[in-house]
Amino acid sequence: MIEVRDVYKRYHNHAGSNWVLRGVDFRLPKGVSVGLVGRNGAGKSTLLRLIGGMDHPDRGRIIRHCRVSWPIGLGGGFQSAMTGRQNVKFVARVHGDGARIAEIIAFVQDFAEIGKAFDEPVKTYSSGMRSRLLFGLSLAFDFDLYLSDEATSVGDLAFKEKAKKAFRERIDKANLIMVSHSEGILKDLCQAGLWLREGKAIWFDSIQDALNAYRKGTKAA
Repeated sequence: MIEVRDVYKRYHNHAGSNWVLRGVDFRLPKGVSVGLVGRNGAGKSTLLRLIGGMDHPDRGRIIRHCRVSWPIGLGGGFQSAMTGRQNVKFVARVHGDGARIAEIIAFVQDFAEIGKAFDEPVKTYSSGMRSRLLFGLSLAFDFDLYLSDEATSVGDLAFKEKAKKAFRERIDKANLIMVSHSEGILKDLCQAGLWLREGKAIWFDSIQDALNAYRKGTKAA
């Protein structure tokens, strides 16, 4: 479904250009959802952006044998001067779902629960409102693989439960790669685990084994 082959990534800044990912290599098989764990700054969000095609590796390849979502929860990707409705309509057209535009708009408007702001410029939104809109937009399309970056932490308790339920419904038919600080949601939705450590990726067939190794490694550091 997804092959990540010897991927390297670094970003240049005033302090230099340290490698964020160094030789990340794994294959995600069909029917398996994976929890991505690691310390802050370990490269989890970077890896999701690379898999989703929002960024490109400096070395290596990412091969997609399926339809992949953008990383839900990052809150970017909107045209700030356009309204929520206009953004949703634009994305629906880009993804070739022109015949379903009205259906997609109605779904996102209902799911995001941002009220009248749906017809206001996105630049006036809070980060939470942006995340809700992006979350609903992502779930309006039938992807084979969904990418989630702390998406289920958005909103109040009722919205979080709604988000979890939506993910459960999607992964009955699709895969999921999820970043979350909640071990409970990772164990609930994921079977396998991937631990990012010092730029490398360690694969575990069991999410519990990945969490155990991550906790042990954090304490030992």
